[in-house]
Amino acid sequence: MLMFDEMQGRGHEQVTLLSHAASGLRAVLTIHSTVLGPAIAGCRLVTVEEDLAIKGALALSESMTLKAALTGLNYGGASCVLLSPDTLLAEEGGDAQGHAREALFRALGRQISHFGGRVILTEDVRVSGQDIAYVAQETSSTMGMNTDTAAATAYGVYRGIKAAARFTLGSESMRNVRVAILGVGTVGRLLAGYLHREGARLSVADAHPERAEELADELEHVQVLGVEELIDSPCDVLAPCAFGYSIRSQDIPRLQCRLIAGAEHHPLSRTSEELVREAGITYIPDFAINGAGLIASARHLTPEQAGEQIYTIVSRITALAEQHHKPPHRVARKMAERRLELIGSLGRA
Repeated sequence: MLMFDEMQGRGHEQVTLLSHAASGLRAVLTIHSTVLGPAIAGCRLVTVEEDLAIKGALALSESMTLKAALTGLNYGGASCVLLSPDTLLAEEGGDAQGHAREALFRALGRQISHFGGRVILTEDVRVSGQDIAYVAQETSSTMGMNTDTAAATAYGVYRGIKAAARFTLGSESMRNVRVAILGVGTVGRLLAGYLHREGARLSVADAHPERAEELADELEHVQVLGVEELIDSPCDVLAPCAFGYSIRSQDIPRLQCRLIAGAEHHPLSRTSEELVREAGITYIPDFAINGAGLIASARHLTPEQAGEQIYTIVSRITALAEQHHKPPHRVARKMAERRLELIGSLGRA
């Protein structure tokens, strides 16, 4: 990957590598935009190669910018991807693990404090409210540690799927609608619960098959498939809830769904978005449907209140898409970029 080409192509302001040897801190901090305000950085803990961590951080920060713009928040977009240090694995299960985790996130907090409020950290994949509380001991640039962001995100995705289904399937009712959920971590499991209660016919898959089996043990009549089987399975809605780019370009001819809408950040590349459109599949982009956690944190709302705002946003996107005969993913991006353009034209106060 040519980093500067990637940054300039997406319009990033800054990429910073953070390191602290004693705590094991190795992180990529990407700031996409501060046009609307301080950049919110979802903080996630991963076990991937360095180049994939950088690529993921660049995509995540752009999505956060678009999400904040689309939801009417006065924040920009950033991302902080931590490479999981060996200390967390070596000390797993002991009291020392708590100390290792505290040291890691306090080291991160000290480095974030040097950004002068340009970046605000919040929790994301494998990072908990307690982790952000450790960060908060070193900097005031945190958000959401007292918000159940996973619950808000899942409810918002559920409401967004209903709004999109009215546009794509002709009804927002989920009864007997075939929904395939790819990835049943915390948010995917909660989403499955909402859909199951409404009578959806669920198929689930996860890279860790035991997660899917556990969910099937909890909910009746849930079909467990392998990841590749799920991609091939006929369904009405495909809900990606994994860790990014779970739907590859070469997978698209295999898809047998009418709607793609889920919690996952950037499940499709920009190229794949157009291939999906050509295949006649409606795609509701991540930044339009998975923002309820951010809304709940920023505006101190309940998951239900934040979820209703997602329903309104997706409904507006699909109404404009229908009116102008445009695909919803293009309409959503245009709406977000237009707000960035207009507010950016005001200059700094």
